[in-house]
Amino acid sequence: MKAAVAEGVALRARTDPRARQHARRKRVNAIALTLSLMAMAFGLFWLIWILIETVRLGVGGLSLSLFTQMTPPPQSEGGLANAIFGSAVMVGLATLIGTPIGILAGVYLAEYGQRTWLGNTTRFINDILLAAPSIVIGLFIYAVVVARTKTFSGWAGVLALALIVIPVVIRTTENMLSLIPNALREAAYALGTPKWRVIGAITLKAARAGVITGVLLALARISGETAPLLFTALSNQFWTSNLGAPMASLPVTIFKFAMSPYENWQQLAWAGVFLITLGVLALNILARTFLRNKD
Repeated sequence: MKAAVAEGVALRARTDPRARQHARRKRVNAIALTLSLMAMAFGLFWLIWILIETVRLGVGGLSLSLFTQMTPPPQSEGGLANAIFGSAVMVGLATLIGTPIGILAGVYLAEYGQRTWLGNTTRFINDILLAAPSIVIGLFIYAVVVARTKTFSGWAGVLALALIVIPVVIRTTENMLSLIPNALREAAYALGTPKWRVIGAITLKAARAGVITGVLLALARISGETAPLLFTALSNQFWTSNLGAPMASLPVTIFKFAMSPYENWQQLAWAGVFLITLGVLALNILARTFLRNKD
């Protein structure tokens, strides 16, 4: 009896077009799901390997002197205090400069410039900047600032990093504001609220999490940028707070130390990599926790 039922089901599957289509869809779905899981596993494998190696090699270089002493000469004891300070100053100033410009431009594109020639032109230029290699931005600032002032400087590095922040924040802000339902805007307009207040009190507030995420993405990107700083801030073996002179930074120091044959420099380079990774991770965790609690 069971054999007859199974044979009937198989015969129906072979003769019924809808059954055949359903079986084909199940096969395609299984293949697509398998390929997706394999791609995810491939990416996670390399990510986990990189994180393990960063922790394994970076923790060994952590010490109090890492945060209190300057970058040392070969085969000598030292730390990364000047590079940590330089990176913090340049990344912080670049974020402070680029974030307001990016948010204001993103608000314009989402709320005012959807179909205007200025909005389309701004969006096109922003897409070019977003896809431009960071070394091109570094060369641009070198030609515009460094070559004219005849010196590498921290300010040149700040400008190069700010040009990387701006397009990321613009794109994220525009996308997040575009996701806000128009019903919220129309309800505010119906109550007589002016547009500038609708943007500040309703749309930006509703898109706050996405905008902050865009700022964090830009911050994470510039924290590890090396090429723009090689052409702008260069480096400095000693502590300096003068942004008008060459200034040390973690990415450039890591690049220089990691390429060297000296063991102490290589250990400091891995410690710097670990600090950058830990800092970006901590910023993301704190921001997500803060936003979740506020919501």
